[in-house]
Amino acid sequence: MEADFLFSTYYEEIKKLGESIYENPELGYKEKHTKQAVIDYLRKCNSECTIQEFSATGLRTTLGEGKPIHIAFLAELDAVYAPSHFRSDPETGAAHNCGHYTQVAIALALYRQLVESKAYEQFDYTISFIFVPAEEYLDLAFRDELMHKGVISHYGGKPEAMKLGVFNDIDLSVCVHAMGGEFAKRTIEIDCDLAGFLYKRYTFKGKSTHAGFDPFSSVNAYNMSTLFHTAISLGRQQLDEKEKVRLNPIVMESDMSTNVIPNHIKVGTDLRTLSTPYMQTVAKRLDAAAQGSAMALQGEVEIDTQMGYLPFQQDRYLSTFVKAAYEEEEQIEDILEDNSISAAGDIGDLSYMMPCIQIGYSGFTGTIHGDDFIDVDPEYIYDIFPKFLLQVLGKLNGKIDRSKLYKRSYDEYMQVIQSILEQKEEHGIEA
Repeated sequence: MEADFLFSTYYEEIKKLGESIYENPELGYKEKHTKQAVIDYLRKCNSECTIQEFSATGLRTTLGEGKPIHIAFLAELDAVYAPSHFRSDPETGAAHNCGHYTQVAIALALYRQLVESKAYEQFDYTISFIFVPAEEYLDLAFRDELMHKGVISHYGGKPEAMKLGVFNDIDLSVCVHAMGGEFAKRTIEIDCDLAGFLYKRYTFKGKSTHAGFDPFSSVNAYNMSTLFHTAISLGRQQLDEKEKVRLNPIVMESDMSTNVIPNHIKVGTDLRTLSTPYMQTVAKRLDAAAQGSAMALQGEVEIDTQMGYLPFQQDRYLSTFVKAAYEEEEQIEDILEDNSISAAGDIGDLSYMMPCIQIGYSGFTGTIHGDDFIDVDPEYIYDIFPKFLLQVLGKLNGKIDRSKLYKRSYDEYMQVIQSILEQKEEHGIEA
């Protein structure tokens, strides 16, 4: 695709926009400042643009209506709860230490280029820019309140948008995401798969007695939880390493005191795996360990399962277009491929509905979600990388093989979620 690059002309403006979002971090479904910044910039670029609003702070705008294939370019609006970050909001604890502020600026830089060059008119596909709230799985008490009021049905912004039909006419989605750590060269990453996760909560119940006078009549809930922690530790040997299973059991609440045998303790853990079937397998093992621990000490356990996000396997076919653009790009020096990590994102849920890719980009220092995370190469992030994305869009033009795409419905997605939450209790050795 031939086009005059306008990115450099507006580099300082885009950089300033990204910095403004960085300095005003907001948690999911609360991104009011960010939403308004996006609206203002979209209308500055294109006074005739139509903006669809969803999920309180979500936005969608479309270029080139009515073409046979429809691509979504996604950007995430929210920050992380990280009150110890050096640039966190002192009132809310929100901080942009996941890089989403750069996603928004990158998307707007790309939008401006397409509008002012009219390059989208040459595409054989429609492109929608979708700014999605609440990717981070946190601030759950607030989201529980929204659910109770019927405002939302999902903690994650992408599943909520799926429910609302925002993606019904989309055939494939492209997202970008900051890469953690420092890189000696300007780098992109493709085909990095993410884990899925769910939350398990185990409430152990026993019988309280005086710890000195009559411990003999008690049923100690704390001891059940200790036995459960031990079972988890010993069971790690049986976990498949290639699934990158992650478990982090913690005591969430109890009624303990030093002179009363505890009769109630709640243990919670997330469970992360790279595939949904193995997530279900490990969930069954955890349930068996909890039930066995309670039974061994004459107690009971209640089990609650809460779905997080589905695993994300990047679409290898779509990544070939990114690789082709990289091979012609001189300003991006290195590429990482075919990695997998135990981090998760609601892009996994969207990828059940349609093919999705998430392109990583360097230019940061510190640890993702850490107290020291910040960008250090704004020229790459706000100028060179958006130029590269334009080349990716050019590679897709006229080349997408519809037979290699797939589409599933929101109802089918919900059936999968329910199958995970309603799994049968089957314990013992598995074939």
